[in-house]
Amino acid sequence: MHRAADPSRWQGRTDEEEGPRALRWHQQVRPLAPGAGAPPGVALLGFASDEGVRRNQGRVGAAEGPAALRRALAGLAWRGGRPVHDAGDVVVVEEALEEGQEELGAHVARLLGEGHLPIVLGGGHEVAYGSFLGLAAHAARPDREFRRSAAGSAARTVPRLGLVNLDAHLDLRAGRASSGTPFRQIAEACAGRGWPFRYLCLGLDEAANTGALLETAARLGAAWRRDRDCTPTRLAEVRGALAAFLDLTDLVQLSLDLDALPGHVAPGVSAPAARGLALEVVEALVDDVLASGRLAVFELAELNPRLDQDGRTARVAARLVEQVARGA
Repeated sequence: MHRAADPSRWQGRTDEEEGPRALRWHQQVRPLAPGAGAPPGVALLGFASDEGVRRNQGRVGAAEGPAALRRALAGLAWRGGRPVHDAGDVVVVEEALEEGQEELGAHVARLLGEGHLPIVLGGGHEVAYGSFLGLAAHAARPDREFRRSAAGSAARTVPRLGLVNLDAHLDLRAGRASSGTPFRQIAEACAGRGWPFRYLCLGLDEAANTGALLETAARLGAAWRRDRDCTPTRLAEVRGALAAFLDLTDLVQLSLDLDALPGHVAPGVSAPAARGLALEVVEALVDDVLASGRLAVFELAELNPRLDQDGRTARVAARLVEQVARGA
């Protein structure tokens, strides 16, 4: 179900005596109702779901992530950029995960059609499939044209959608939908549409991905780089690989699983990373996707406030949301 934006969530300190340049996020974010005709900007959309993590035998609590992220965002200094709207939350009720992913897709497609950049606040990483459904629906609109398919002039157009996942896990498992299956679901959806599956995972933890998952990734044509190959000293190599990938895309879905960050930086996740990607690496890669002009959807997944120490993970996540919103 969809829960409308609650303006009372956006509260915090005000510094009126400092003048108009002392604004904070809670003073700028406005609720966005479907079809409200708001000026195009950034649209925050929560995905309050624990079901995918539960099915994946993880530690639940991610359904509380969107609310925690808004609280962390509220007090940040406003540094300008496009208007920011709160589009409310898609709430997964009990075990209705598949229905929730479909509903999320419908809202993402609508926001894209209205000219907004959706920033989806998770929730488990099952959020990625819901976001993709919206991006795919938007890309398949008859008024969109990217490049001609190999079938010739009578053929439909084929969008080149790119999936960039900053994550310790490939999330290509087979079986019932969960936080471990979203990119396998996306691959199957692409195959059903006759679209190529373009997937790049940066930050892979070899110890957390079985040989079967790596074989699946290779069979599907996915690309990945290990966490130990994505260190600050090798950042130029990683950025080069990302640039080459982006050159083959029209629209990009950037997915950040917060367990891609080191466990001491992001403890509030179901599976904290033993190594992870340094925050400066993540920030640089996010900047590169923004600079490409291809970013269509950004999402953060796996924030679990129940496990977060001193709100550290929420604050890091809020910083990254602010980076994207300001640079969009």
